[in-house]
Amino acid sequence: MNSQIDTTKIPIEIKQIDSKLKSAGFESFIVGGCVRDLILNKKPKDWDITTNAKPEEILKIFENSFYENDYGTVGVKTDSEDQSLSVVEITPYRIESDYKDKRHPNTVIFSQKITDDLKRRDFTINSMAFNLDKGQIIDDYKGQNDLFNGLIRAVGDPDKRFREDALRMLRAIRFSAELGFIIEQKTAESIAQNAELIKYVSFERIGEEFKKIIMSKNPAMAIGIAQKLNIIKYIIPIFEDSVGCVQNKEAHKYDVWEHSLKTLQHSADKNFSLEIRLASLFHDVAKPKTKFEEGNKTTFYNHEVVGAKVTRETLKKMAFSKEIVDKVTLLVRHHMFFSDTEQITHSAVRRLIAKVGKDNIWDLINLRICDRIGSGRPKEEPYRLRKFQSMIEEVIRDPISVSMLKIDGNDLMKMFHMKPGPKIGLILHALLEEVLEDPAKNEKMFLVKHSEELLKLSDEELKKIGEKAKKTKEDKDLEEINTLRKKRFVK
Repeated sequence: MNSQIDTTKIPIEIKQIDSKLKSAGFESFIVGGCVRDLILNKKPKDWDITTNAKPEEILKIFENSFYENDYGTVGVKTDSEDQSLSVVEITPYRIESDYKDKRHPNTVIFSQKITDDLKRRDFTINSMAFNLDKGQIIDDYKGQNDLFNGLIRAVGDPDKRFREDALRMLRAIRFSAELGFIIEQKTAESIAQNAELIKYVSFERIGEEFKKIIMSKNPAMAIGIAQKLNIIKYIIPIFEDSVGCVQNKEAHKYDVWEHSLKTLQHSADKNFSLEIRLASLFHDVAKPKTKFEEGNKTTFYNHEVVGAKVTRETLKKMAFSKEIVDKVTLLVRHHMFFSDTEQITHSAVRRLIAKVGKDNIWDLINLRICDRIGSGRPKEEPYRLRKFQSMIEEVIRDPISVSMLKIDGNDLMKMFHMKPGPKIGLILHALLEEVLEDPAKNEKMFLVKHSEELLKLSDEELKKIGEKAKKTKEDKDLEEINTLRKKRFVK
């Protein structure tokens, strides 16, 4: 099969680098994923060039270049404002060798033949090179056929490819999700057989691939394949417990695993953020650990609390940023918020906003929407949830934090001759509880008068006031549930 590549879509920076290499007497090919994307008429995310020039020869040709690795890749800096072109990687043709740690080759041997370089690459769709001058695609492994047939196939022996770099197994799943392709049978069988090798890959590298999978158009399909091919049990083993974990039929059509995947997929279909997608996948991760059966009824008390802890540990291990870890953990922790608008009050809604923050409240609502669809419910937003959202809109501008009170610690110290200390914070939080209940009380005259009364109380009494006031109906329900569970716990 001979595909056509529109060379007008190849940036001038790439053409200039290619031309300089050839003018210096060397071969030059655009190679790898960018060739694949050009054939698919997509904009490449990265550009790579391969050549028969050695690293030291490449450095002589390009003044603004650097070589900081042991594997031959030279980075050439450009003046492009496009991030994907700011540094273009040029790699000399390389010959296959043994890999010492399922990632790095023991030795690097440079070659003078493009065919040597292509046979060491991961998948056939990434093992194509394009000669700009001739308009010719070098395709020794029929990558074009696999592109048009929608297949992810390892180059040569899949076992050998995955022993060289075990992350390639997760990359196969990622390409499947991004492109909507099927993993070819022998390649899939090899992944299942070699899945344990993923243990040799750093969790930081795994996290990078995992993020790309989650942000693809088909994350549920990919995560499902990862579970079937034994990869999940080595990177997020707790998910294995969700497979076949039955839930109440009246509330859920699916087991915990299938529900989690469907919730994730709906978040992708809605093009929600990475944080909502991750929370959609992880929100019920602790249900198997907290499963409680009584007669025909199955419940999962406090699964959101345990799940938040598991989520934090897992995402930290994968080297997600602190901001992402904190937000996803917060969403998982509070995804069971009480939303029965026939019973809930505006003060309870204010307390929920105070807990999760104004910046996160709508993401929490979107998570609930995904959770509903993932449970097999016909509507994203039933009447109750729509009414709950209108209640949020009503109170979103109300004071919900100490910083929004019309009195602060400095005021307390001046008016009551207090010294800096914990009691100031306890008084301010006690005042906030009053204001959460009734925003009209956020007036300096009331706050000063009430502070005078609070000053007469001990620190312990102030703490009790805060703890009691913070309890929403949801909190009280959980207390009753946990008391019942202690009495009738069934393993």
